[in-house]
Amino acid sequence: MESMEEAHGRSGVSVTNDLVAEVVAQQLESMLSVGNYDGVKLLLAPVQPVDVAEAVGCLPRTLQALAFRLLGKDEAIEVYEYLEPAIQQSLLERLRSSEVLELVEEMSPDDRVRLLDELPAKVVRRLLVELSPAERRVTAQLLGYAPETAGRLMTTEYIDLKEFHSAAQALTIVRRRARETETIYSLYVTDGQRHLSGILSLRDLVTADPSDCIGDVMTREVVSVGTDLDQEEVARAIQRYDFLAVPVVDRERRLVGIVTVDDVIDVIEQEATRDLYAAGAVEAGDEDDYFQSNLFTVARRRVVWLAVLVIANIFTTQVIAMNDAVLREVVMLAAFIPLLIGTGGNVGAQSSTVVIRGLSTQRIQSLGPWRAVVREALAGALLGLLMLFVVVPFAWWRGDGPLVGMAVGISLLAITTLAATAGAALPLLFNRMGLDPALMSAPFITTATDVAGVFIYLKTAEWLLLNAPQLLETRSISTHLLAALAF
Repeated sequence: MESMEEAHGRSGVSVTNDLVAEVVAQQLESMLSVGNYDGVKLLLAPVQPVDVAEAVGCLPRTLQALAFRLLGKDEAIEVYEYLEPAIQQSLLERLRSSEVLELVEEMSPDDRVRLLDELPAKVVRRLLVELSPAERRVTAQLLGYAPETAGRLMTTEYIDLKEFHSAAQALTIVRRRARETETIYSLYVTDGQRHLSGILSLRDLVTADPSDCIGDVMTREVVSVGTDLDQEEVARAIQRYDFLAVPVVDRERRLVGIVTVDDVIDVIEQEATRDLYAAGAVEAGDEDDYFQSNLFTVARRRVVWLAVLVIANIFTTQVIAMNDAVLREVVMLAAFIPLLIGTGGNVGAQSSTVVIRGLSTQRIQSLGPWRAVVREALAGALLGLLMLFVVVPFAWWRGDGPLVGMAVGISLLAITTLAATAGAALPLLFNRMGLDPALMSAPFITTATDVAGVFIYLKTAEWLLLNAPQLLETRSISTHLLAALAF
């Protein structure tokens, strides 16, 4: 991928957006349709590679390969790295073998690995065989690490120095290797066995005396990550320390690569998308092609979780059926079931959302998991008390007496407290079990509180009927009292 210095260093080009890319795509399509290839080159010359990639992605598939072939070699590689995986695969099928090999050969190692992860195994094996020995070795090394780890995410294009180098020698090395590395803002110092011993910023190198040794001006306290560290933890490390890149070391603390901030941004987007899908009970699949997928694929990703939720909601039906006697006695009780289970589901979803977010950012650690559960339980109880002032008078009035009002009030307080507790505790339990807490999402919390809420409500009403039958005879007093208060 284009180095960060080059991406920031282009002067005289305004920041483009989706609208500009759409306009470029329209002009590009019209020029390609009439064979105005020189006009295409002039049109794309001042456009950033990421915007060219978006414009190419908007073209019909029959024109994508033609537009891509009109790009210069270096620009084509940069544009290709920004394309969506589905378009990358389509171009590989349409380009000649020599073009494909040259394209894959010139890609940065981390982007090449991401491409190979999307391709069929047969195609991957063919491409690996045709790569140069050096690029094949690097690619095989990265593919050897587990998916979604620092080793799989890193690039091997970095600049390493030795402690005995002078500042002048180091600057010469940086100038010679700058074009072929991902970033030169951070320079890494290794010993004879490639063990990471220090780090040096480009600013410190430039301001150092040319005769100074690197060992004297470098920083020895280096923050690094292991090759098997989860990519989400790598993102947190870069965010915590405001790094542009973080070094990756193996178990012997040998420097094997770096993870740059542009790759971390992709990881953050990927993880956030997964959490959002999980919260909505949608199978993640390939997040990039969701809106390009056919309707059957879209339905398949949703139907599994929906089927689970439907089966779970059968228990709610069973609870209502088992308590039909109390509903026949006071039919108006049924009118408030949606209100109670809806409130419980909403409160539970709110609690699970804040806890899952707290786990994602690790800010919940400052409070402590179980204190967070108690805090949410108290918040749920307080919310229930506040809603009593609105719901109970209405339920008393609509229910023609205090029975329905009391049953709704008691149940509302119990349900909001229970829902908040479950919404906080279940994601924490999943996290403790090593599972994704986002799986304990709003639909599951809602379903659980539905069953428990209906049970609490109907059992409360049944208890009131059995132990306070006189409440059924107070219709006139309550009605007149509420009418007086209303006027």
